[in-house]
Amino acid sequence: MSKTTNASINRREFVAELVKACPDALFVAGLGSSTYDLFAAGDRPQNFYLWGAMGGAAGIGLGLALAQPKRSVVVLTGDGEQLMGLGTLATIGAQLPNNLTIVVLDNGHFGETGMQHSHTSLGTDLVAVAKACSIANSHLVSDLNKLTEISSCINTPKQTSLFQVLVKADEVPRALPIRDGVHIKNRFRAVLGLEPI
Repeated sequence: MSKTTNASINRREFVAELVKACPDALFVAGLGSSTYDLFAAGDRPQNFYLWGAMGGAAGIGLGLALAQPKRSVVVLTGDGEQLMGLGTLATIGAQLPNNLTIVVLDNGHFGETGMQHSHTSLGTDLVAVAKACSIANSHLVSDLNKLTEISSCINTPKQTSLFQVLVKADEVPRALPIRDGVHIKNRFRAVLGLEPI
């Protein structure tokens, strides 16, 4: 039986509580539902939404963490997107910035293309993959009690972390942030004290 079969975590509640617990963190949200979840939790300049970069969230989060070592960076992504970017975990494992936390919202499905089963519901263990890529602080999360541990890793980062959070495979209403990439980029740059480009 798949790990995601009995998932009980409501993704929207989880993300809302995570953002609330980590108000100073920079969030990079991957394609699809993770972006909708982050936007539904409250739009803020510290959110960087990826509209079409499937598989790119962890890589962008890594670059941001390396460029901003004094800021805590959270990659909020889904199982489908992280599966597409598996190689990025190896690159992150080679760098291991202590201010990077990857949160994979795993519903065991490809939500953007019709809810087909993803590899995590067919046996792929993202925590094992992350550990094999030298991300030692990688954990499976199956209940909301771990939220305090996750937020602690984000608020007082000491090492690269990955949390595979088993969420219900519900189709929740889409909450769509602005699609103006230049605006999203420039307001995010302003948070970092950088000029717009």
